[in-house]
Amino acid sequence: MTTALQLTSGQRPDGVPVLAAAGEIDMSNAETFASALQDAVAGAGAALLVDLTAVEYLDSAGLATLFRHADRIEVVTGPLLAPLLTVSGLAELTTIRGL
Repeated sequence: MTTALQLTSGQRPDGVPVLAAAGEIDMSNAETFASALQDAVAGAGAALLVDLTAVEYLDSAGLATLFRHADRIEVVTGPLLAPLLTVSGLAELTTIRGL
């Protein structure tokens, strides 16, 4: 069963803008993720922190969205997605931090 995508935007206490995702990012909701990411990047004065620590699944559609914004984002992720982000080459284009 698919876990619904939940997106939350806000700021850390130090003012860094954050877009947090939870659930699964796949072709069924990649446009929703892409739109939220585009809006968050546009509103961020500095690099946007994309928090994927609660994402359980990320397919190529979600990964492509991250690549499109690699120059304006930093990603924090857990051990589940870290290898995918590294092997895909995203870690060569932007900062990927693990927990």
